[in-house]
Amino acid sequence: MSPDALFLVAAPVIGLAIGSFLNVVIHRLPRMMEAEWRAQCAELEGREPPKAERYNLLVPRSRCPACSKPLRVIDNIPILSYVMLRGKCAFCGTRISLRYPIVEALTAVLSALVAWRFGWSAAGLLALVLLWTLIALTFIDADTTFLPDDLTLPLLWLGLIANLWNTFAPLPEAVIGAVAGYLILWSIYWLFKLATGKEGMGYGDFKLLAALGAWFGWKMLLPIILLSSIVGAVVGIALIALARRGRDIPIPFGPYLAAAGFIVLLYGNAIASRFLPF
Repeated sequence: MSPDALFLVAAPVIGLAIGSFLNVVIHRLPRMMEAEWRAQCAELEGREPPKAERYNLLVPRSRCPACSKPLRVIDNIPILSYVMLRGKCAFCGTRISLRYPIVEALTAVLSALVAWRFGWSAAGLLALVLLWTLIALTFIDADTTFLPDDLTLPLLWLGLIANLWNTFAPLPEAVIGAVAGYLILWSIYWLFKLATGKEGMGYGDFKLLAALGAWFGWKMLLPIILLSSIVGAVVGIALIALARRGRDIPIPFGPYLAAAGFIVLLYGNAIASRFLPF
């Protein structure tokens, strides 16, 4: 079996395991951020930070949020455990969110697409890291409307490092893309705030677009912005019309940026050559 074929077979299997870990990141990272903010606030106020058990991406073991029973190894098999348990906790019978197998399946399928597109190569491995980070950012932003610096900033630097060898774009274009990506949304943010007195997006969106600019170069910024805006507008209108979501309820923009970034990862050159011939 050729390296490319082996990579195509291995990618979705590894993707399942990574998807299981991403579920941990999606659940725990916002709580870790909140605990850190509470500690900083207490320090600024001259108080002792609240005592809490050690809590990070590895400790404590995964447990049921309802009964707090630690999960067994057999309960943590991606997708299969959910099916075997019929979507319920093995100890208390509480419903397990469908989000968990969805993230695992999505990570596996999209990892296979990346392996098919890039084959066994440095670009393929880097593209997987980009994909996995975008998935984590998508679901964290959907849940909390936050895009953590712990993910966006390393993603930006990794994109610049990857393009030292022109992996996805020439390095000068990547540097300009990072700067322009941040400044474009930063400018839109301030224009909107000056015109309406409201904040239309968060700083995490600036950093995510800067990261995508670092990966794909400044030429891909317009396709990313157009794709994310179109998808965001369609989903936003659908939520208002069908789910009766209030117009004043903020809709996170990060998932649409992430989706557009993934589309550009796979088809960026074709999109640019067809719609942006200049």
